[in-house]
Amino acid sequence: MVQDAHGTRRKRPSRAGRYGLSALLLLLASALPAIAGPKPLAQMVDGRCRAGAAQHPFKPTLTAAKRILTETNRLTIVALGSSTTAGTGASDADRSYPAVLEAELRRRLPGREVKVLNLGVGGQSAYEMYLRLEAEVIPEKPALVIWQTAVNDAIRDIGEEKLAKILRKGAHKLQEAGIDLVLMDMPWLPREGRYPKYDDYRAVLAKTASESGVPVFPRYAMMKAWSGTKLFSEEEIVGMDGLQVVEAGYRCLAIRLADGIVADLGEGREPGKPTN
Repeated sequence: MVQDAHGTRRKRPSRAGRYGLSALLLLLASALPAIAGPKPLAQMVDGRCRAGAAQHPFKPTLTAAKRILTETNRLTIVALGSSTTAGTGASDADRSYPAVLEAELRRRLPGREVKVLNLGVGGQSAYEMYLRLEAEVIPEKPALVIWQTAVNDAIRDIGEEKLAKILRKGAHKLQEAGIDLVLMDMPWLPREGRYPKYDDYRAVLAKTASESGVPVFPRYAMMKAWSGTKLFSEEEIVGMDGLQVVEAGYRCLAIRLADGIVADLGEGREPGKPTN
């Protein structure tokens, strides 16, 4: 028993009770990093993101980005797209693919000024994005534009030739402005059979990119490979609605984009190499 300042006698906490509380506090402290930040997700996911990379490589040629980075020490990228770019399904804006890509490029290109501007608007069509090039994209003076598009056009079946024309005009406009372009392939969907012409629109995107000299980020093949490895559950790649990409999928898209971009720039840390 101990006596407090008011003379009241009270029981001293038992040694077991005190040690039990200390152990609980230590346990909570060790768990806080896992609860508080995205690092555990990164550690769990990053190794799996490169599954199938040899079979479905992303090897862009980024002439403008390489030149601008050399001349100015800066790399500005505009991510243009719909819900995948906007980050629908992510728990936080910092977990969208453009945000993760920016963080990855900054880590791998130390001493460089890197900015990835997210201009994603959920539900937009290729034509709506094309209309934004002159007013919103080109004024940012990016070295590279990653254009994620065509899925909404396929779902609405706007017409294959119409999509091809929009993509050609968009590619030409950016190339005229001296900006590198990467077209992102449409996503793999577990229930894409709901859209009978889905593969036809994917073929249009691939053909138009090839004719315009634009590299394609092979998202469809990557996502399908991730699903086939059983390293991910379907719900980690595509959400419960069977349409929206979710957090692990966003992170993997960013990792694989960063791999290809850094490899072509010819500098930066090796993929997967730990930082000091």
